[in-house]
Amino acid sequence: MSDTTPAEGIRQLRFERPAGATSILLVRHGESIPIRPGESFPLVDGHGDPELDPRGVEQAERIGARLSRPRFGEKLAAIYVTNLRRTAQTAAPLSAALSIGPAVEAGLREVHLGDWEGGLYRIKLREGGPIAQRLWKEGRWDVIPGAEPDEHFVERIRAAVGRIAAAHPDETVAAFTHGGVIGRVMAEATGASPLAFAGASNGSISEIVVTPERWSVRTYNDIAHLEDL
Repeated sequence: MSDTTPAEGIRQLRFERPAGATSILLVRHGESIPIRPGESFPLVDGHGDPELDPRGVEQAERIGARLSRPRFGEKLAAIYVTNLRRTAQTAAPLSAALSIGPAVEAGLREVHLGDWEGGLYRIKLREGGPIAQRLWKEGRWDVIPGAEPDEHFVERIRAAVGRIAAAHPDETVAAFTHGGVIGRVMAEATGASPLAFAGASNGSISEIVVTPERWSVRTYNDIAHLEDL
């Protein structure tokens, strides 16, 4: 062994966040209220805006309890939400625990579902008609009539992640967002097909580390705080 080799040998390397990088904890909002045929959620800028279900409120409390504890000695530097209330409601317990007011990053709002907005998406997906089948086969939300073009969806997500990373070098932040967004971030980071990560659970925590050159996935769909719920 060389003079620089430890006496006990060379241990496996542990991940270290690159200098200047940002850790973003992507938290999916808690479960929202059910939709029934003939009903529609209120819309905000064309997006369905349901409130949290009581189950989602409990998920929010557990997220707040978990993320309010320092991780590896590091505290969260900021909390981000979208312009849809289910993310703000989910972030509220953590915001109160840390005395950090959430900032709105509308670029992380859910993909716009066109004619299937307002809760109709859930009904159509359950029915499993031809458009729903095309969605999964082709891996594009924009097979839904009037839905947001796939290229636009990716562009705004990348821009939003870039803004957050630029504002928080060498820090960790929590971004409360939506299942479609988390799935696409994971796909962009790994080179996977667009809907390969479409199943993030309500209240789950996923983590990416962002540098100007790349996005690295550290965790996906962590629900350790929810397993008995």
